[in-house]
Amino acid sequence: MSFKEYGDYDALGLAALVRSKQVSARELLDEAVERCERVNPEINAVVVRHEDYAQRQIDAGLPDAPFVGVPFLLKDLELLDGTRTTFGASLYRDYVADHTGTLAQRYLDAGLTMFGKSASPEFGLMPTTEGRLHGPTRNPWNPDHSSGGSSGGAAAAVAARILPVAHASDGGGSIRIPASACGVFGLKPTRARNPSGPDKGEGWGGFSCGHVVSLSVRDSAAMLDATHGAEPTSPYCAPSPARPFLDEVSRDPGRLRISFTDQSPYGDAIDPEIAAAVRDVAKMLEGLGHHVEERAPVLAADPAMVIAAVVAANTAATVRGAEQTFGRAMTADDFEKLTLGSAHNARKASAMDYVLALQNAFQISRGLTDFFTGCDVFLSPTLCLPPLPIGAIDTMSDTLGQIPPLLRRYMPGTSMANMSGQPSMSVPLAWNSAGLPLGMMFTGRFGDEATLFRLASQLENHRPWKQRRPPICA
Repeated sequence: MSFKEYGDYDALGLAALVRSKQVSARELLDEAVERCERVNPEINAVVVRHEDYAQRQIDAGLPDAPFVGVPFLLKDLELLDGTRTTFGASLYRDYVADHTGTLAQRYLDAGLTMFGKSASPEFGLMPTTEGRLHGPTRNPWNPDHSSGGSSGGAAAAVAARILPVAHASDGGGSIRIPASACGVFGLKPTRARNPSGPDKGEGWGGFSCGHVVSLSVRDSAAMLDATHGAEPTSPYCAPSPARPFLDEVSRDPGRLRISFTDQSPYGDAIDPEIAAAVRDVAKMLEGLGHHVEERAPVLAADPAMVIAAVVAANTAATVRGAEQTFGRAMTADDFEKLTLGSAHNARKASAMDYVLALQNAFQISRGLTDFFTGCDVFLSPTLCLPPLPIGAIDTMSDTLGQIPPLLRRYMPGTSMANMSGQPSMSVPLAWNSAGLPLGMMFTGRFGDEATLFRLASQLENHRPWKQRRPPICA
């Protein structure tokens, strides 16, 4: 194999080369590390390196599994025994995990070689990746812009062809936002499709879940086959799929009823190029034989208020846990001002406020369920503004009140699927006149990743994106 072709393969393709002995797992690891060294100084996507861990995996013998020998990055929020995990926080810059998360173990069982951690903002709180500890992760399409967040390091690394697939997580859009910003594919699975243990049963009140960003649709599907399913301590589980998700990729989606909007759910003006791209994709879908109509859900509550309350409460619990561990109050030397401010807001609220937020999330979810009786898939812009400039969000600012209005304009629609638990994906189908990617978001019914994978595969074949490469590319 000529390693210049490494970037032409998706993860399943690389694994097939390993199984056929055309290339070894060690050669793939060396190539990923070399590519990381080549482009990471420009984009800052990989913030923890542990090639020695991956080497030990290879030396011990990799399992005969779907992704055997494929290099992989965990997001810097996921635990891997014996490796450094910082959570993007200064307090934990030297923290070494003493056990492995359930999802990470399933990645190991799938044959992936773990050579590092991708950048995340502190505790995954922001839709850009510009934490104080590690600095900004830059967009490979234009380094003056953000890679999105909170899985910004993962999406930037995949877009820059350091590797074809990387772990990501999504509590309010954190898979789909960076997938959109970096021009890669990102699907948030159904609630509880993947496990959250062993330390917790769910993330952010059930809003958060883990999966991957990838170059190809089939890698996302095959990865979900490798990782999905409850663990003994799961408080609930997702509906069982009818067949392997990878099988769905080759199935015709049929004639789907697709509703779409090019508007913000708040009625705010959105970027005109993004609105035009949504309408172009809607027209393309109609040309593919789908029934397309302009129609959007009516929200029973404000998603921004709901997620602010839920995330603040969970952040406050994280800060309190650190205070109990270290026996002192946390300061701005330990955590960013945004983290401390969010925890402070939660401490001013009551348990009743948290319950009311969850009740509002349920009302949003119920409204979406009713909406989907009239369609199979809902198309909307993943982001309502192009990828933000570096520095647009400052988590160490003394004027944090400027952040919520910007988030409302930037990513107003992603969190609804976290509240309802529905699968939702960002598909790289458009670029603006400045050359920045504009992801299109497709949301499906609860438990119905199958329809999304079929549709995504059809779109991937009709308007391929894999050969589009950013200026910063390994």
